[in-house]
Amino acid sequence: MASKLGFLGSVDSNTGSPDLGWDTDQFPMDVKAATLVMKAVIEQGGLAPGGLNFDCKVRRESTDLPDMFFSHIGAMDTFARGLRNAVKIVDEGLLAAAIKMRYSGFDKGIGKKIEDGSASLEELEKYILEHGEPAVLSGRQEWYESLLNRYV
Repeated sequence: MASKLGFLGSVDSNTGSPDLGWDTDQFPMDVKAATLVMKAVIEQGGLAPGGLNFDCKVRRESTDLPDMFFSHIGAMDTFARGLRNAVKIVDEGLLAAAIKMRYSGFDKGIGKKIEDGSASLEELEKYILEHGEPAVLSGRQEWYESLLNRYV
């Protein structure tokens, strides 16, 4: 969200178990997640004035000095791989084209009015009464995930 609004200036990149609901100050080692972060960074034209913040504290399980040393290296390698993957994703444009097609209904007509916030509830009701319920289209979740996996 911050990136889309032009407010992303740095990334607090520590992580943890997604099941907990909060981070546990582990270093980022998930290449897929790093790829998506770096894709956002590329699409916004870079990361400034900040950077990647490894805000990892001693409350983590790996506390020995060698662990901290290798954790920093591993995290930077993870983001480097993520950056290389993200460049391929952006350059090839397959994901962007698929997303554009998926949401193309919001480029014209009633969809555009919904997206830009100019459609009233009354107008939407009238549209549905005249055109019927919209067709339910597959979200193609696994297809998108498989496409992303090609790059990771």
